[in-house]
Amino acid sequence: QVQIVESGGGLVQAGGSLRLSCAASGSIFSIYHMRWSRQAPGKQRELVAAITPGGSTDYADSVKGRFTISRDSAKNTAYLQMNSLKPEDTAVYYCNAMLGAVGYWGQGTQVTVSS
Repeated sequence: QVQIVESGGGLVQAGGSLRLSCAASGSIFSIYHMRWSRQAPGKQRELVAAITPGGSTDYADSVKGRFTISRDSAKNTAYLQMNSLKPEDTAVYYCNAMLGAVGYWGQGTQVTVSS
């Protein structure tokens, strides 16, 4: 069992930056694949970024070059650094930990980008 708590969301102007944090507890953090997804009003949830236990990363085309996912196993925390934010990045951002077919989700953190 893994407990996930996201933080760091907020209101930012277009072009600004935010860093989201995902604190995981209850299991061995280092073995989990960590992912950030987002869901905008009226839209399906989409995968934004992922990082493997070994540190390999993958990004949605819409955020490549602007977002960076990372992880700190000593702190049991994953991060999403978001730069050059756009109004279309506005969404609730969710962190989840995956191990095989089993996944654990947090409650989400709201990111709002004003134009």
